Amino acid sequence: MKLWIAAVGTRPRDAFEDLARLYLDRIAPLLPGSAKTALDAPVFRSEDALWEAVERERTRTAPMLVLLDERGKQMTSETFAKWLGRERDEGRQLIVFAIGPADGWSEDSRKRATERLSLGPMTLAHELARVVLCEQIYRALTILAGHPYHRAGSKE
Repeated sequence: MKLWIAAVGTRPRDAFEDLARLYLDRIAPLLPGSAKTALDAPVFRSEDALWEAVERERTRTAPMLVLLDERGKQMTSETFAKWLGRERDEGRQLIVFAIGPADGWSEDSRKRATERLSLGPMTLAHELARVVLCEQIYRALTILAGHPYHRAGSKE
């Protein structure tokens, strides 16, 4: 399973990039295959550019595009881990988590997406949402691996 943690818009500022990179570096060894091919964090200029890149990645299974969206589904960390594990175990080859443009996703993108995910009811700066998403993906993968990063018995 490959993961993209994509964004539409401008590149994150250094402080946010450093925080995201901390988790991206921790995620890579938890994914099957080479870290060079299993994880990517591309930034696209537009929604159309994102969709074009996703279409180019079609293989035996269609890429799953998960938009971060305030109207998306909210999950606990453990529920998110189970969902991610199920996708992995069912042979999903690519999951693209995408943080949208500053004005939010177009209605067309919302309709075309496989899933929509909300990090919570509060509005987050896009750069901060990327850091939170990276941490939650890392947390989910450690839960699946039985790693103690996520403390069992937390109030999830």
